[in-house]
Amino acid sequence: MAAGDIVTFHRNGIWFNRIEGEAGVIGSGYFTEADAVVAGRGSAAARQVEHLIHDEEPPADADDPYARHPRDRVGVSMQG
Repeated sequence: MAAGDIVTFHRNGIWFNRIEGEAGVIGSGYFTEADAVVAGRGSAAARQVEHLIHDEEPPADADDPYARHPRDRVGVSMQG
């Protein structure tokens, strides 16, 4: 996951969307996964980022520099 990507996840019976790297959620919760996915895909398309879906809430911290996408690391070429 890269900072800025949209993540759809499940917490305590409710589905949410959030921006990876931020603690808060986008909008309100959803009762169904399908509704949350539609909203998450729309948010990701509007921001031109990836959309990821998790069965449960992923960790909010992204302190591991090796876990980040190369586009988020300064000085790292994305060219092959």
